[in-house]
Amino acid sequence: MTLIKSISGIRGTIGGKPGEGLSPLDIVKFCASFVTFLKRNQNKGKLTLVVGRDARISGEMVNHIVIGTLMGMGVDVIDTGLSTTPTVEMTVIGKNADGGIILTASHNPTQWNALKLLNGKGEFISASEGAEVLEIAEKEDFTFAEIEHIGHVSYDNATIDQHIAKIIDLPLVDCEAIKNANFKVVIDCVNSTGGIAIPRLLRALGVENIVELYCTPDGYFQHNPEPLPENLTEISKVVVKNKADVGFVVDPDVDRLAIICEDGEMFGEEYTLVAVADYILKNSKGNTVSNMSSTRALKDVTEMAGVAYSASAVGEVNVVQMMKDTQAIIGGEGNGGVIYPELHYGRDALVGIALFLTHLAKFGKHCSALRDIYPNYFISKNKIQLAPDMNVDLILDRIANKYAHQPVSTVDGVKIEFGNEWVHLRKSNTEPIIRIYSESDSLPKAETIAKKIIDDIKEVLKEK
Repeated sequence: MTLIKSISGIRGTIGGKPGEGLSPLDIVKFCASFVTFLKRNQNKGKLTLVVGRDARISGEMVNHIVIGTLMGMGVDVIDTGLSTTPTVEMTVIGKNADGGIILTASHNPTQWNALKLLNGKGEFISASEGAEVLEIAEKEDFTFAEIEHIGHVSYDNATIDQHIAKIIDLPLVDCEAIKNANFKVVIDCVNSTGGIAIPRLLRALGVENIVELYCTPDGYFQHNPEPLPENLTEISKVVVKNKADVGFVVDPDVDRLAIICEDGEMFGEEYTLVAVADYILKNSKGNTVSNMSSTRALKDVTEMAGVAYSASAVGEVNVVQMMKDTQAIIGGEGNGGVIYPELHYGRDALVGIALFLTHLAKFGKHCSALRDIYPNYFISKNKIQLAPDMNVDLILDRIANKYAHQPVSTVDGVKIEFGNEWVHLRKSNTEPIIRIYSESDSLPKAETIAKKIIDDIKEVLKEK
């Protein structure tokens, strides 16, 4: 069993003893700690929180425990039921709530679930705030409400439709252009809540010809739910067989978007954001942001538009903060996560689909032709296992010093640039490994860079 307590939330496998997995007792403890944190920092007596969940099998059980705990802490709860992460984020804003909890383990397999914690802006809590929640949980420093102060629960099943309506109203979403393009679209929603939201969105956009794969929200994932190429072979074949124009795949909580071209080839998860940003920048003037492990293609597209690109530390909360700091109009992460602040500050596959389809309709050519207009970069993702007692920070410092003659950033681990190539080393927060991402204009070149850095790390380890 596994329980991972991180600054952004609590995730773990269902079952087992308390403290070893995401048991009912752990759920109660962390929910109570989050409420205690909010009360201390908002200086309010009565709080209102929004709760929503993906369709994984454990969701109903976890939902009951979360809502009961929040009520026991004196919180009024708005239960949105089966929902998406971006929908819950927007509902916190729309309901003027004090925060929210999303019950989803994102792309993790079916035995996992998690509590993702939102502030009153519908955004993930910061690192320092997450640390405070964990400290409260460690001390069990919370008190439940007396009978006259327990909370109440209300239910709102209209939040997905409200989310879609706001997307349709965006000035850069052109439903008429999408309808006139007469797209045939294949979707794969891994039997989670994308199966509720994506067909509704597509019909609202004017798409009438939809081929649905795994759109029953019962939580029985028919393949690994992470939208990576090796997990998308079936939809690739279905797109070709049905002569579709494009395929869309989302993860269980619908904040990541993968795209398949009409020829069955992957558009590339790194290029979801690149394409959407290109469309935004063709119609608006403003800056862009992605994290340090995302493709430099976004930087290329941004600079071609005559505006500024910035790279943040890895993590959605870091991307959002830098977007605010630089007044970026589009940003996100290279895992297919699009953040469009005109709608809200959160990764949102729904708005990604709407903007991408508008872009494709106005482009007027095949999806594969659209992909061909962007710089072609390849990322190699590797990791090196370390002994638990090794000083990872010292190892990263040695590598940074070795390449001090190159442009080096130590904002988040160590990122070294070699012209148009780069390598990014980060230590894991949950296990003794160093993640090594490298990018070049071919996969063999990217792998060569990674191998060189891995060899350098091994040399450092020999010196110890």
